[in-house]
Amino acid sequence: MELPANIVRADGTLNEELILKKEQVYQGMNGRFVERFYLSPTESYIFKPLTNNGQLGQEVWVHENVLPQFPAIFPKIILHTISEQPELNWMILEDLGTLHHTFTEESVLGLMKWVAWWHSLSIDDLAHVPSAGLKPRMENIVTDVLHMKNDFMQQLPNLQLDRELIEQVYTTLGTFEFSKSLVLSHGDLHVGNFAVVDQRLMILDWEHTHLNTPHWDLYHVIDMSHPLFPKRITPQFREQILKAYMAQVKFELEEEQFLKEYHLFSAVFSVWMLLLIQKDLHAKDAKWPREQLERQLTETILSLEQCATALFIYEKS
Repeated sequence: MELPANIVRADGTLNEELILKKEQVYQGMNGRFVERFYLSPTESYIFKPLTNNGQLGQEVWVHENVLPQFPAIFPKIILHTISEQPELNWMILEDLGTLHHTFTEESVLGLMKWVAWWHSLSIDDLAHVPSAGLKPRMENIVTDVLHMKNDFMQQLPNLQLDRELIEQVYTTLGTFEFSKSLVLSHGDLHVGNFAVVDQRLMILDWEHTHLNTPHWDLYHVIDMSHPLFPKRITPQFREQILKAYMAQVKFELEEEQFLKEYHLFSAVFSVWMLLLIQKDLHAKDAKWPREQLERQLTETILSLEQCATALFIYEKS
């Protein structure tokens, strides 16, 4: 069935008169909801308004200029409108069906195949890909983490983190220069943005695509915590993921240097995340329930502890 031309009203909302039913999928950062809607009991689509005002037009641009080079590992846009008025921006995407967001050996190692593939694309052939995504660049995160060192060190007893480990992170950070090599980055590759559908891995929400270090996507997959998608990582699984990635990328890597850099990157990013999560926990109008934020805090502490321990070993060897 072809979608009616007026399926979305002039005000950027679904035309309720033309649909059988709808259901909320998730709420965006600006409060608007992504919804599944049905034209019949067997025909459904995903309605996605602009969920973050800072990304106006970006997802459509990526679908038109980057993803045509990709295999069918993402939901396709069927209709869209871009407007200077954020509330009038929307997309209708194919409905993939029930999504299973699972952090398992099978799903993550399957994902590494594709991450290594798009990281190996020549960025010279990807004209006009943005140089920054939604979050600050790593150099800005490093600046924040260094600036907030005293505050963070005072919190270590409450976070049950070993002071010597965290001091090692800061010591290494003070002399370490992160690689300047850039790759195409999904930009927001947490567990909620990849899913298994009918035994196929699908990757969602490409609006944060930009150029960044390989560690950006890797951190989001492995060690980035999210309030809605709990996961557990172990040092053994982290190493397995990283080595699977290194075995599949098409550019040269020095294994020990790459692993050391990842663990420092992850530790520093996790310090920055802990500061943000604690800020959310003290906010009166936090977006996420306290229980979810506390679980996110626990996961981030675990990642920081594991990566700082690995870094400590690299520095002492």
